Amino acid sequence: MAEPLNRREVLKLAGATGLAALASSSAEAGIRQGWVVGQLTGARALVQTLLAEGTSCVFGIPGAQENEVWDEMKKQGLPYLLCAHEFSASCMADGAARATGRPGVLCVVPGPGITNALTGIGEALLDSIPLVCIAGDVGRGSKYRSYQVHELPNAALLKPVSKVVFEVSSVGQIPQAVRQAFQAAMCDEPGPASIVIPYNLLIESHKYHNPPLGPCVSPFDETAFQQALALLSDRSLRVGIYAGLGCMAYSDTLTRVAELLQAPVATTVSGKGVINECHPLAVGWGYGKQGTRTAQEAFLRVDLVLAIGVRFSEVSTGFYCLPQHPKMIQVDINARNLGTVLKPTVCVQADAGVFLTRLLAHEANLARPTNAGLQACIQKWKQEDALEHQKIYPTCFVEPMSFILALRRATCAETLVFVDVTMSEHWAAEAFTVTQPRTYFNPTDNQSMGWSIPAALGAQRVRGDRPVVTLTGDGCFLMSGMELSTAAREGLPVKFFVLDDQAYHYMQVLQKQAYKRTTATELARLDYVSLARGWGVGYAEIASMQDLEGQIKAVLAMPGPVLVRVVTEYSKRPMRWIKAVKGRFTDELSTAQKVRFLGRLGARSLAVKSLDD
Repeated sequence: MAEPLNRREVLKLAGATGLAALASSSAEAGIRQGWVVGQLTGARALVQTLLAEGTSCVFGIPGAQENEVWDEMKKQGLPYLLCAHEFSASCMADGAARATGRPGVLCVVPGPGITNALTGIGEALLDSIPLVCIAGDVGRGSKYRSYQVHELPNAALLKPVSKVVFEVSSVGQIPQAVRQAFQAAMCDEPGPASIVIPYNLLIESHKYHNPPLGPCVSPFDETAFQQALALLSDRSLRVGIYAGLGCMAYSDTLTRVAELLQAPVATTVSGKGVINECHPLAVGWGYGKQGTRTAQEAFLRVDLVLAIGVRFSEVSTGFYCLPQHPKMIQVDINARNLGTVLKPTVCVQADAGVFLTRLLAHEANLARPTNAGLQACIQKWKQEDALEHQKIYPTCFVEPMSFILALRRATCAETLVFVDVTMSEHWAAEAFTVTQPRTYFNPTDNQSMGWSIPAALGAQRVRGDRPVVTLTGDGCFLMSGMELSTAAREGLPVKFFVLDDQAYHYMQVLQKQAYKRTTATELARLDYVSLARGWGVGYAEIASMQDLEGQIKAVLAMPGPVLVRVVTEYSKRPMRWIKAVKGRFTDELSTAQKVRFLGRLGARSLAVKSLDD
């Protein structure tokens, strides 16, 4: 009969067994890199999958239904950033995604966590930005009780703003749901994908053996490509390229195709940076009355528009006022975007990068000789635009366009610039020259006010190697300014430039033209000095036009996050976007509507007392 083991021998055996198991586990992990394996809780499996998918940071606020996840993130070393509001969590994830090209990740509780985040997730949906939203849910299955806290229809709330919502019903589904969400966020047209996980599944355990998913297979319409190639091979047709965010990962390839075709390149607002705007063929954004005059002039001489990775949305087309050209090729990975607004000659369902690469393989059929005349005209038009932008309009304080130009001169090409929903966003789209991809950002199609401050913080968190600045108005600042407390706590050195005129000036301009008065547009005068002191951030004030570039450089040299009040007075500087939209809107009014509008304007113009507030 064997002698019983003493305590020391038991501990030695247990240690040896543990080391053997650890070695076996390490070997298995090495063989199955990216797999999620072993007996794990749902929360642990979730975090391991996020790490396997390359998550750089998770943005959000912990809560009762998701504390298990946040504890696991800390335990496994997955970076996270606590924000002040879940609207900001979705915007931070959005900013991180735009700056890196990879899905941004947020983690929110059900109920108010989800509803607070919906605006930012909706921005990502309309702007084609890849997000993964991890949302908790109330207890389900055997753990369900009536009237639980946050018991809203959480999955249903997320569906309108998500490409897809994965509802997890068992603990074993968690890694696969996360992987599918990452894949859905990036495949085809990017966008947000959401996962809803009942909190009780996070503490249950399961034996996992979950591999990574295979790569997406992008659609490619070969027949349509050949039709497009035939059109582009016709050297009698002058080609112009209209490029959107879908081209952002293919800047070099797009530029080579433009040079091959000797085609001027205009971009959407969100596409700024897909080509170096100093390139001899780059003409700025838009190509109608709403964009740069250079783009408008260049495209008046175009017979064939090659539109790649664009949807022709309301903002980028100035309320759909782009001119119709004799021929058009539209290329988009999402078939639903093809031919929806304008009616192209050829629609090609394809990834922008694949399409452009395929074109380069047909250089002999496509190549045009260098068009020195066109390039000289583009240079001349750009110089004329620059002179127009540099005109000084009378003002007592800082004129926004002058500030935008000075900000461009003061910042380096690698600076990440986040522009909010202000009157100045349209001047910035025209005049702020972008030379590198993923350096200029604007909430284009949902126009979410307050977006830029948290989005910039999200980008700074994952791109600590880059300087980051925001340009926002005081109205937008009121919506998300509390996130400066996040910047202070985390030491995120974003420079926050706030154009302060104590008004929703954008709304004032729109209302004055339509109603001859303003309503609900005047804002409180804020004590920015005290706000900065209370949040623990640096402070500066720019109140004059004298040496704007030097004043901005002084701010950029300050350490840490800095709140900058730019005392603004809007001048009578014209804006192409507003003028184009007004003209288009007026054209669509019926005769009766025009009469009613004109009668109202006439009556109010006789008012002696100001009708504004």
